[in-house]
Amino acid sequence: MAIQTLKADTNPEDVLACLRSDGACVVENRLSPDRLAQLIEETQPLVDQSHNGEDPFSGHLTRRTGALVAASPACQEIVQDDLVLDVARQFLAPYCRRIQLMLTQIISIFPGETDQLLHRDRLAWGGYVPNEIETQLNTMWAITDFTLENGATRVVPGSAAWPAEREAKPEEVERAVMAKGSVLFFTGSVIHAGGGNQSDGVRMGLNIDYCLDWLRQEENQYLSCPPDIARELPQSLTDLMGYTTGGFTVGYYTDPRDGQERGTRQAEEAVGYLPPKEGLVQ
Repeated sequence: MAIQTLKADTNPEDVLACLRSDGACVVENRLSPDRLAQLIEETQPLVDQSHNGEDPFSGHLTRRTGALVAASPACQEIVQDDLVLDVARQFLAPYCRRIQLMLTQIISIFPGETDQLLHRDRLAWGGYVPNEIETQLNTMWAITDFTLENGATRVVPGSAAWPAEREAKPEEVERAVMAKGSVLFFTGSVIHAGGGNQSDGVRMGLNIDYCLDWLRQEENQYLSCPPDIARELPQSLTDLMGYTTGGFTVGYYTDPRDGQERGTRQAEEAVGYLPPKEGLVQ
């Protein structure tokens, strides 16, 4: 079963249909060349400072670079892509009131890297979330072209509906071959993995994931983008990062300076709170 590819101006319903049937799809050329160039300019120094993985799963020739919201205005815009957010909110709507940003990372697969172990991302929570609850919606944006030679993501379409114990056969594994600027959508339940890099160049992808607001995020957004940086960002983004309450009360806090609870209001929608700049505890 091949991975379906949709046009850049596709509608959320078509993406959702692919996710529900296959667990994955590609939307081609979603990111403009200018935005892609900006992303590379802003993040390449961080990638250069990152270290390779220390185990076979992370990849001894693979680098993961996070904390991108704090470092890159281009990433901030990509995180809030209209199509992605619309799809993520509709896909996860049966299980939560709002979604939250789970992680941002650039995954750089260097020449000589081998295939990553096939897995489901929902196992980040140890398998404690019932299988009938979808935990997340993931995206992988191609910073470089994704090819068969350089490590295009391996995906098993349809595997989201499989029993947990079923393993994929080699002939069931497809590759997310796509041009730079394109984006792979995939669910937390679909079997996938990074591909081995047999080329002479680095395969780079921007991995941005969203999850249910009552689950702990894989990347700690409050440390990766602490209040002294987050206070300068728009509320739409800080709400997405988790600087707000989930449900009606989960995530409120008490300000240690005055003992007052923050994070709720008397309306149906809960709202987050950030201290004013001049009053921030350093």
